[in-house]
Amino acid sequence: MFKIVLFQPEIPANTGNIGRLCVGADCELHIIKPMRFMINDKYLKRAGLDYWQDLKFFLHNDLSEMKEQYPESKIYYCTTKTYKKYTVPQYQAGDIFVFGPESRGIPENILLENRDNAITIPMSEKIRSINLSNSVAIILYEALRQVGWECEDDKSRRIIC
Repeated sequence: MFKIVLFQPEIPANTGNIGRLCVGADCELHIIKPMRFMINDKYLKRAGLDYWQDLKFFLHNDLSEMKEQYPESKIYYCTTKTYKKYTVPQYQAGDIFVFGPESRGIPENILLENRDNAITIPMSEKIRSINLSNSVAIILYEALRQVGWECEDDKSRRIIC
């Protein structure tokens, strides 16, 4: 369905949380090197729990390599440095969402080249940004809502109210 791209991630626990989220949402996780941790980092594994084995996971040397593999997909750049709200675009299955490193975000040169596809989550001026894994969840589930996605397991779950 959707692809989540982490550009040079820095915090293993965030990546682990995002990996778990991707498994739950039936999405792919793509990581653009370099990372500031090893893929077998204990904090990454702990945050992803035992779901990491079910993750559709891909490593790329750079952003252009990833883009070449999916020329038909629309790419959205998630940043605090734009005004277009994440709720404005009409998402389609197969879209790609790129998130920058926790300490600095997506480099400005990439944002300038792709300004029409830059999106943001509105927030108060009291903070610089929302935690990366929370940001991925907010944007991913808006995209899933728009395409009318339902988990195949939804019908088998017993919900007690």
